[in-house]
Parts: sequence; structure tokens; C-alpha cells
Amino acid sequence: MKIAIGCDHAGYDLKQEIINHLQNDGHTVVDCGTYSRDSVDYPDIAANVCSLVLEEDIPGILICGTGIGISIAANKVKGIRAALCNDCYTARLAREHNNANIVALGSRVIGPGLAVEVVKTFISTPFAAGRHQRRVEKICQLENAGLREE
Repeated sequence: MKIAIGCDHAGYDLKQEIINHLQNDGHTVVDCGTYSRDSVDYPDIAANVCSLVLEEDIPGILICGTGIGISIAANKVKGIRAALCNDCYTARLAREHNNANIVALGSRVIGPGLAVEVVKTFISTPFAAGRHQRRVEKICQLENAGLREE
């Protein structure tokens, strides 16, 4: 499976750990940055990963210190459903129920062992569709509607 991954400076070490595990499992990993611990702005990295996820219809992984900022940035991109997950249960349900296409992780929140398991759960879980499809479609409708002007 091809997977896009990106992080800011706070997530650099965790990103490297996840890449190693994914490659050892036979996945093709596209590293969208950052490539060091030097300070960067996480919205730029989120944009890089989101572009690849949408262009190639592949899953994505985003990492910052808490996972909050980078997931908020990613969710501003039309077509992205980024889920901040700190355990395997939420990773599984993000895919099954919400058809999330990006998992976000907080490097200062989750350890590397659990982070790898969260990623593996996320990328191996299919969307359940059924009753959840209608809800995902409503999310897309909200995305397309914008705010009403009064």
C-alpha cells in the first residue's frame, strides 16, 4: 500500500519510527516533510500530505506535537477527513464510521509503539459504508455548503 506521511519538527522522530515500521511491512511511504528537527509551520506539511492523499486516493498520516493543529489544518482542505487518534479503537472507528483518509498523531501524547499500532489499525480498516455512508455524505454536504449569510 502507498501511504503519505508528514510532520512538523515536533513529530520528526515519531515520523521516522513509523516510516521504518511501514517500510518493513512492505508499504511504500511517501515522505512529505519535514526532513529535520528544524522548526516548520505544520499547515504547510498538512497541505503537502492532503494534496497527495486526494490526488492518489491513498491514506495519509500527519504528526505534530499534539496532533491538534495539524489535523485542524488538514480538515480545512476540501475532501479531507483527518481524525486525531490516540488509540487503536478511535483509529478503527475513524475508518469504519467516518471514512477518514488521514490519521493525525501527537508525538508528545502517544508513544512510538502505540503510534505504530494506531497507524496499522487505521490503514488496515475498511470503511463500513451502510448507515455510515449517509453520514459521511452529510459531512461532505456541510463542507460544500459553507456558512449561510443572513
